[in-house]
Amino acid sequence: MIQSDTQNQVASDEIIKELCTCNGLSYDRIEGEGSSMTSLEMFFSGYPKIVGLSHFPNLTRLVLVRQTIQQISDLENCPLLKELWVAECCLTKIDGLQKCIFLQKLYLYCNMISSIENLEKLTKLEVVWLNGNQIKEIEGLIALQKLKDLNLAGNLISKIGYRLDPSGKIEKLNLSGNRICSFKEITNLARLPYLADLCLNDPQYNPNPVCLLCNYATHVLYHIPQLQRLDTYDVSSKQIKDLAETTVMKKVMYYNMRIKSAHRQLNEELEKLKERKYKLQKLPEDRIKHFSYNVKHLERERVELQASGKMQTSKVVSSQNFECEKSDGESSVDSPDETPEESSLEQRFMHKLDSLKRRINFWSKKLEEVETIYQVEVKKKKKASNLAVQFLLTELETVGNTRFEEGSPSDTWFNSCYELILSRFCAWDFKAYGITGVKVNRVIRLHNRILRLRFEEKFQFFLDKEDLNESINYRKMLEYLFYVSPPDVPLKKNQLIQILEEGFQETKKVPGSKEGILLSNSLSICECPRIEYLQTQGRSRGDSEDPFRRGKLIIAKVFLGHSTPAHETEPITQASYPGANSVYRSRRPSLNAICTANSETVDQQEKPKSSEVCSSMEYENCDCNLRQCEWFVFDHNLVLPEYVVEFEYITSVKVEALFSSLSNVIGEEGRRNAAGFVLSRDLQRDDEVLSMKPIIKPKPKIVCLDEKTVLAVAKANIYSQIMILNLHGNRLSKLRDISKLTGLRKLIISFNEFTCLDDVYHLPNLEYFDASHNHVITLEGIRGLNKLKHLDLSWNQLKKAGEEIGVLRKHTPMVLSLDIRHNPWHKPASVRLSVIGQLRALTHFDGILITEEEAAAAIQFMADSKITQASLVEHSRTDQERLRILSVLPYAKILTQISENKVEVFQNNWLSRITMLDLDGQHLCRINGLEKLENLRWASFSNNNLTKIEGLDYCHNLEELTVDGNCICTLEGISKLCKLMRLSANNNHLTSLERNVFDNLVHLHYLSLENNRITSLAGLQKAYALIELYISNNYVSSNQEIYQLKGLNNLVILDMYGNLIVWKQDNYRLFVIFHIPSLKALDCIAVEATEIENAKDLFGGKLNADMIAERLGHSNFSKMQELNWTASMIRMVDLAPADQFKNITSVNLQNNNLTSFSGLVYLPNVKVLCLNYNHIDSILPRQKPPNHLTNRQLLYQKVTSSGYGQHGASKGSRDGGGNESLPPIMESLEVLHLGYNGITNLALLQISRLKNLKFLFLQGNEISQIEGLDGLQLLQELVLDHNRVKAINENSFAKQSSLVALHLEENRLRELNNLHCLVKLQKLFLGLNRIQDLSELEKLDCLPCIKELSIYGNPVSRKICHRPLLVFNLPNLQVLDGVTVSPEERARAEVHLLEQQVFPPANSPIDCGFPGLQTTFPKPCAMRIANFNVPAGISHLYGADFIFPPHTADDLFGSEVNKSKKSKNLTQGTCTPRSVHAEAAIRQARAASANLPTHGTSQSGPSRTT
Repeated sequence: MIQSDTQNQVASDEIIKELCTCNGLSYDRIEGEGSSMTSLEMFFSGYPKIVGLSHFPNLTRLVLVRQTIQQISDLENCPLLKELWVAECCLTKIDGLQKCIFLQKLYLYCNMISSIENLEKLTKLEVVWLNGNQIKEIEGLIALQKLKDLNLAGNLISKIGYRLDPSGKIEKLNLSGNRICSFKEITNLARLPYLADLCLNDPQYNPNPVCLLCNYATHVLYHIPQLQRLDTYDVSSKQIKDLAETTVMKKVMYYNMRIKSAHRQLNEELEKLKERKYKLQKLPEDRIKHFSYNVKHLERERVELQASGKMQTSKVVSSQNFECEKSDGESSVDSPDETPEESSLEQRFMHKLDSLKRRINFWSKKLEEVETIYQVEVKKKKKASNLAVQFLLTELETVGNTRFEEGSPSDTWFNSCYELILSRFCAWDFKAYGITGVKVNRVIRLHNRILRLRFEEKFQFFLDKEDLNESINYRKMLEYLFYVSPPDVPLKKNQLIQILEEGFQETKKVPGSKEGILLSNSLSICECPRIEYLQTQGRSRGDSEDPFRRGKLIIAKVFLGHSTPAHETEPITQASYPGANSVYRSRRPSLNAICTANSETVDQQEKPKSSEVCSSMEYENCDCNLRQCEWFVFDHNLVLPEYVVEFEYITSVKVEALFSSLSNVIGEEGRRNAAGFVLSRDLQRDDEVLSMKPIIKPKPKIVCLDEKTVLAVAKANIYSQIMILNLHGNRLSKLRDISKLTGLRKLIISFNEFTCLDDVYHLPNLEYFDASHNHVITLEGIRGLNKLKHLDLSWNQLKKAGEEIGVLRKHTPMVLSLDIRHNPWHKPASVRLSVIGQLRALTHFDGILITEEEAAAAIQFMADSKITQASLVEHSRTDQERLRILSVLPYAKILTQISENKVEVFQNNWLSRITMLDLDGQHLCRINGLEKLENLRWASFSNNNLTKIEGLDYCHNLEELTVDGNCICTLEGISKLCKLMRLSANNNHLTSLERNVFDNLVHLHYLSLENNRITSLAGLQKAYALIELYISNNYVSSNQEIYQLKGLNNLVILDMYGNLIVWKQDNYRLFVIFHIPSLKALDCIAVEATEIENAKDLFGGKLNADMIAERLGHSNFSKMQELNWTASMIRMVDLAPADQFKNITSVNLQNNNLTSFSGLVYLPNVKVLCLNYNHIDSILPRQKPPNHLTNRQLLYQKVTSSGYGQHGASKGSRDGGGNESLPPIMESLEVLHLGYNGITNLALLQISRLKNLKFLFLQGNEISQIEGLDGLQLLQELVLDHNRVKAINENSFAKQSSLVALHLEENRLRELNNLHCLVKLQKLFLGLNRIQDLSELEKLDCLPCIKELSIYGNPVSRKICHRPLLVFNLPNLQVLDGVTVSPEERARAEVHLLEQQVFPPANSPIDCGFPGLQTTFPKPCAMRIANFNVPAGISHLYGADFIFPPHTADDLFGSEVNKSKKSKNLTQGTCTPRSVHAEAAIRQARAASANLPTHGTSQSGPSRTT
């Protein structure tokens, strides 16, 4: 022993010498110099243990790298140590550091450490490196609250959980080279607020499996936004963070839409079930009402006979316990022949009453059966929907790396699964349960990327390890098997989701238990234990329906590897079968030899032929058992779940389900029917009972109650004598003066037509009141019934339980028996406990005795339905920061599930620390007591009995509020919640959205109001921050409601499915997409680019009533007289119905894109129509052959639009000049402006159909021929300036005898022929044409009434003699070229002509001199058009006189350069001759607007000078 100690001492001395050598110290002087050393290092020395540190008491840094140290020791001599390196050594355990309480940095990487331990006292640690070890779990870090740098790379860690939460100051974390597979684990790192550098895929290590998943970086950056570096890459850029957040938010919104779509589908299915229930319950309800009516009728008759003395009161009492009726198979009603003839009248009455009550009980049971089956069906539907929703939530949480695909018969894999199940179904095995077949209802395929990666990794590892040669087909080791779940633990939703998301977990190694995952290739092995268990449970509960009828299967892809048969004597554990990957066992032990033909591999099951499938009861001697096996797979990574199958068994006895059948509720005799069906013999029994004697004759029905009638019914002389009043079975709706019956004790008004009971008040002695079988909707008005003991309100229309119970509690305090069955309560589940808890005197409720236990439960129920401090403590949290969690659930619900930060009531102001409150399902009737919750941020009050939102005025920091499933009628209580960002009020009773509620909610970006009764969206006009709006299944029906949302430029998602507008509005979807261009999804369907284009084509430029209503703010068009809508790119007018616009007299649609009058032709009273600067070529659109139609025009043809293409004549009739045969249109139109429309052909314009037109302006077009004016016989003024008219044809003005003014300036006229028809023409404007000869001017002699003439700018006007010629030839001429013709000038003209006859003309007209005439042109002067007499009906449309500004010679003679130019410059400063009549049009419009009341809208866009 002494020798051993001596050897150890020598070895230690050698180690110390080596340590001194490595650090430049002398071993001999170590005693003196050691205390001054603060740092020691030793590399690659084979240092076996830590010794000699007692010589260095002040050591603060110790570095030992690549030694053979197996244990940390001797550090108790270095209490000041701050940095320790024991790296690349052989450590197996963290120990020996308890005394190093000042340690700040610990590097223990590349050892063999398996757990993190013994660090509790090292509270100053800031850096810990444990990378390159064998650590499986993160633990032992609770005390390290100052930890900043943690390196756990290269370990075996698969879970993070909450283990890092205590170390909240971690800034740098390296978890690379571990086994982290799930995004959920990464999400846990979001609780580290200072984490800036994260490595999960360090290049020095293998990546975590999670790093191989899609959207990995996006997921990490979204959940940990403060990260600066990820996997050694710089991610500090704001652009990167914003991109990640945007991507995730899009995914959240996408899955939120899909989940809402699933909820919508559920609601639709539930509505169908409810409709079916109502149909099924109608017959029982009608029968109950009929029998109840007869019972009350019979009882009244019996009482009256007893009162009159015609019947002796019998001591025979009918069975009051008629609830206990015989079974349906036994006759419970005696036939009339069985009643003894000698029986008394009283006995016959009692016997019939008892029979009637038995039938009521029978039909009541039928009602209960239907309700029970309905609830079962609802539960099934909800269960299936919840599973689908959970699938979607899982997809979201895994960022799409786990996906669920619904199969259909068109999918190959669906049929493969179907055939697989049929091939493994043996009818002989299920014979004992009455099962003959199996039907697959649903197949869901699972795409789990992480499970597949693990499976393939294990699979490849097996192949590499075995080094299989090509002769071995490893694919034979793959098999599709069924997962066998324990029969007493059904495969519920949570377990199913866990298996599909995380795979099959490792089985716990319990002594004596079976290890491995149990799988089978037989449906009977999987299902028979479950069926037997459920049958046992069903028999104990007395279930009539087979509980095992439906089931679920998980089909997994399995790699069996080395598979060996099981031994009966050996437990199935990995230790019992070393080297085996799986163990299989045949169903029949005697047939093991067959199943174990190959001890190493099991051939994959081939698809059986049809002859091999045992699916019929005929195969009694089938050999299915030979193939049926069960497997135990030890490695859970080798089992990959791929399919979930929902199936249903087919039984030998066909049971007709009540809710799956659309047949009548009356079932067939002799056939097994499910509960709820009625047989024809039941109806026969009803008839037998009703025909029993005595038969009571009906009495006349009372409609109105007066004093005489009351006395007659009560058989009394005065009101004070009346104690009983039976008004059963009349048609009464009012009980006038009933309060005068102060002595009344019993009042029966059943089977009447009462909707309220406000006449029943102040009856101090009333004890019995029966108001059943009426239409009562409220109890408001009942008061002063202090002695009332029995009250029957069954079979009415009461809905609001809270209000009605409040009335009864206040005004009927002594009621003992209350019946309120068969009322459509809003919250029926909580009615019973609410009534019992508030009406404490009750002994019977709904015909059932109230027990003490039930009364106590009701009292507790009422206590729990109020917000108390205890409930606040229980249902609140104090989290300060919102975690980024991929979920669409309310954040209050999420925190309830994951947060442990409950409030501590012992702190001061603990109420102000509450940030989250979740009071779902607490039966609250009101919100109160929250005044001190000033920091509340997330609150949920779903599934309560709230009728309004109140009590939140002091919760100014509230960001999210959920009040789904209440009875809320108004949202007024949220108007002060200025920070509110998310509001959900689904399944309430909202009817409107108040305008002022959302004005202050400037941060509200999510609003869900589904399943309410909202009719208008006007209150959302100022909710500018809205991004998501869900308002499906409401009552929105008008197009104008969509206009309320046009200002919401941030709106991305809109869901209006189930509203009336969806099927009421033609092309609803395109209509919404057009008016809300920011939408990306509508009604849970993405908006496609093609839809956007189609919407623009269909609704772009269409002026309709909705657009006008949007601008006016109302839809009352009856007072509208002017329509002014310029510069709005309108290409179609559809003002339907036209009757609403019958008072419009003036329309201005200048500067648009109209090609025809469109729907304007249906406005009956329009007098002035201004359509300058459009593209009109015909009054009504001209149809093109189908092969020439554009895509846009083809789309127009599919749209029903008043005025488009309904009255247009065929092309042949138009071109043929058959306009005279066309019917007239717009018969009130008198003034029409069509300037600058590019019109080329007047005949095709169909202008002659405007029979009463008086003023026509066609300036600035491209008309070359004057035609098509035959029908305008009343035309007084025609403007054709600035066109291309070359000549006046013979028929141009054939019928324009009423024309007073004709404007033909700036055309190409050379001749003035065919003007003789214009006998009333007073003004003729021919300036800027090409008239050259004086002889053409002489042709104007045919115009006897001409008073004003203009020929300036023509070549003939250069001839000096043209003026005296015109003055002389036109005796009535008053103005020529803007200059008044004076008497002196007329005299000189006469002299001139006389001289002309004496003296021959000169060679040049300019050179010839005439006495008294100027030899030059006069100075240009302004030309005024005045003194023009207009008929009285039109004069108000004209304003001031038209004035031509002076023209220079360049204007007159040089304007040919500008003739062909058509300018639309609205701001041109100069006025050319061609714009004169356009100016006239504007002045007329202004004059009209000045004289007519304006009900239209102001001109949108810049004003145009025409």
